[in-house]
Amino acid sequence: MPRTDNDTWDLATSVGATATMVAAARAIATKAPHRLIEDRFAEPLVRAVGVDFFTRWASGDLVAADVDDDESGWKLEHMPDAMAARTRFFDTFFQEATQAGIRQAVILASGLDARAYRLAWPADMTVFEIDQPQVIEFKTATLAALGAVPKADLRVVAVDLRHDWPKALLRAGFDTSRPTAWIAEGLFGYLPPAAQDRLLDNITALSADGSRLGCEAVPDMSQLDLEKAREMMRRATARWRQHGFDLEFADLGYEGERNDVGAYLNRLGWRSAAIRMSQLLADNGIAAIPQTNDSVSVADTIYYSSVLSV
Repeated sequence: MPRTDNDTWDLATSVGATATMVAAARAIATKAPHRLIEDRFAEPLVRAVGVDFFTRWASGDLVAADVDDDESGWKLEHMPDAMAARTRFFDTFFQEATQAGIRQAVILASGLDARAYRLAWPADMTVFEIDQPQVIEFKTATLAALGAVPKADLRVVAVDLRHDWPKALLRAGFDTSRPTAWIAEGLFGYLPPAAQDRLLDNITALSADGSRLGCEAVPDMSQLDLEKAREMMRRATARWRQHGFDLEFADLGYEGERNDVGAYLNRLGWRSAAIRMSQLLADNGIAAIPQTNDSVSVADTIYYSSVLSV
């Protein structure tokens, strides 16, 4: 079902299911022989969500190569490596921000992100997590049942990012006078183009000088490329349905012309460095994701690390 402006979800449906898929990929990456990341909460969280397809994949009972479409450039098989590199990028981003003295962080659309529980935060660190109320409630309760304790002053903010999240964040104790480390991981494509701009505008308005932003974006696509990408995803998910998971990922994003994230941030006063997923994989000693004739590849995703200078 196509997205609507006020749709909601839990972690087994719609956009929420992508968070569970990513957590399953992190669970697999955590068990890799030469792992880049360690997220011991990923697999228990995936199991608690209860989507059998992802539970079997995370536990090794389902082999991605058996459900991938051979002709598609988007494969479940590639996700653990890609998510390991992505997770490492954002973990390092936070580590460098805290080493620079930043003591306030915001995780936008936090999903099943367990960084507040697994990273070695400074003792005086405050971490804000923003996501849909159902998502926040589920993750908080599940981690508590596992006996997990945040390693920072964690403040959850249950609000849709398409609504007035700045007010909710301020109400939770966010301090606009302090530099902040923000991350937007796997987010922009699930926002309407205008909402993406508003999000970046609001982040800038709330940020003190020296704040940092880590985010990712997919390069702009022509309408022809978009059709190819949509068809590629439909071929991939058709195979998943044969294994009991029915969700059309091609319908989860918002279409329309978007501003280039790097250029937009520069206009707002951020100085940005960019790196592609293909380079992240190479830098971390991970094999390249094979390229096909499809117009879109996860290897083309761009990761930005930006610093605000006002």
